Amino acid sequence: MTPNAPPTPAVASVPTDTAFDPGLILLAFAPVFLLTIGWEAWYWSRRDRSVYSWRDTLSNATLALMHQASDAFFLWLMIRTVYNWCYAHGLRAVPETWWSFALLLLLQDFLYYWFHRASHRVRWLWASHVAHHSSEGMNFSTAFRQSLTYPVSGMWLFWIPLAFIGFTPYWVILAVGLNLAFQFFVHTRLGRRWPVVETVLNTPSVHRVHHAKNSQYIDRNYAGVLTIWDRMFGSFVPEEAPPQYGITRQIRTHNPLTLTFHEWRDMFAETWRHRDVRYLWKPPEWRSPKAPVETADDFIIESPES
Repeated sequence: MTPNAPPTPAVASVPTDTAFDPGLILLAFAPVFLLTIGWEAWYWSRRDRSVYSWRDTLSNATLALMHQASDAFFLWLMIRTVYNWCYAHGLRAVPETWWSFALLLLLQDFLYYWFHRASHRVRWLWASHVAHHSSEGMNFSTAFRQSLTYPVSGMWLFWIPLAFIGFTPYWVILAVGLNLAFQFFVHTRLGRRWPVVETVLNTPSVHRVHHAKNSQYIDRNYAGVLTIWDRMFGSFVPEEAPPQYGITRQIRTHNPLTLTFHEWRDMFAETWRHRDVRYLWKPPEWRSPKAPVETADDFIIESPES
């Protein structure tokens, strides 16, 4: 370097190893999840057997395995490419302390709120998220009902700002995993309203509203962990009327592949049929001016695999 040359900008070093793979955080919780599902199934078997359908539960488990396989590979790829690059070229490295991890959890939960809200208002994202809402049941196993296409729809894009700010990619993935692990426990019909708690935290009552297709509950309560975001941005509604679970364009099947891909198929089919690419980013209920008016029969989708 010549005496008058400008200094080379510092680039944060990227951690190359970790004692625990954060992508496996949900797998680490699996024994707790399975024991909780087993207890809840036993509880309802003595009170209301309709809460647990073996077909629905098996479908949920299959979707979970497909989702985890897809996520494990894609997270491995993202950590080693996009997240590492953003961390290395971001603002500055955030020190790894308890307070910085607490800050990360708060920021990630804020971004999760917007990911979740976008997943209901942008059809490209809804094409993945709809699988989670397609069950007409509600129990702990419903939390397993996820789509393997989240990497395609772009869930991972929402966490990039965290790496760019200076949180290590491994910490970012760990924060995402802990957020999702917490959400497992709000997928249940058990538990009344806890008004004081739900002013801050997501609860089973708050999340039952989110899974309901009652007109007053649609597109409400997007909270991951903290309900403060729903209250700040006007999407909070308390549970009052009994929730009716499912989606407005209900698909009647337990086939995991149909549940995973039916909305992608419909979205691309409508885009092609009406020659209108706005189907890709408009809300799920949006219809092109070129499209015919829907009838009541259009809102039930029967499948031979059911």
